Amino acid sequence: MPTMKYLYRLSFIALLILTATGCHRAPDEVLIRQAIDQVAKATQQVDASAVVEPLTDDFDGNRGTTTRQDIGNLLRAAKFRGETLHAVLGPVDVQPRGERYVASFTVTLTSGGKLFPSQLGVYKVETAWRREGHDWRCYSATWTQQL
Repeated sequence: MPTMKYLYRLSFIALLILTATGCHRAPDEVLIRQAIDQVAKATQQVDASAVVEPLTDDFDGNRGTTTRQDIGNLLRAAKFRGETLHAVLGPVDVQPRGERYVASFTVTLTSGGKLFPSQLGVYKVETAWRREGHDWRCYSATWTQQL
């Protein structure tokens, strides 16, 4: 049975082949993985606008406890304080659910500052995505701290 690392590499190679052959539209699963990767990179840059960009206006985080605006405000405060953040993604599993998708992964968050100490660690994350126009946007996410 192939490991998740093997499947992730295989997906990456498939993406490179599709790009090299001139494919004009990447598969939906790839677009969602790219969006998740871009959010992780934006988190490390403490870029609130880029982190919330793929979230819908009605985004529901952890069953009503966190909104799109809450996430943006937290990152803006971190940037103002000069915080550093690091986000390391585990393998991303994307599964279709009708016309929508669910993406599950782990993320390890670390920081060099004081704003986030109780919120750092390894999280199990499940995100739900829907198409809005030509873009895939995250409308719901749940996360639980693992360590």
